[in-house]
Amino acid sequence: MSRQRLDLGAAGEAAAARWYTDHGYEVVATNWRCRQGELDLVVRKGRVLVFCEVKTRSSDAFGVPAEAVTREKRERIRRLAAAYLEDAPFRAREVRFDVASVLDGQIEVIEAAF
Repeated sequence: MSRQRLDLGAAGEAAAARWYTDHGYEVVATNWRCRQGELDLVVRKGRVLVFCEVKTRSSDAFGVPAEAVTREKRERIRRLAAAYLEDAPFRAREVRFDVASVLDGQIEVIEAAF
């Protein structure tokens, strides 16, 4: 992956983390990794734990960023979330899957996206 794409992705993830903290969430993990893959962002508010997939694009020439979260990707994120929960130091009452769509610096968070 090119340096420019890595920088764009990191900027999008930072914007999403700021959005969540601005809305009263605590960032629990960023870029959490295990053998099966990586979770972009894990946040919580009270007993609600949110797994957020962040998609960032500099233009909508190839569609809006959220469109890149395919059925296969959603299934992979669910498996990764299950792996995360096995080792989590706390119990969540509710788990939610969000998508943060960052397009040209503007962020839209789709809560309970899947």
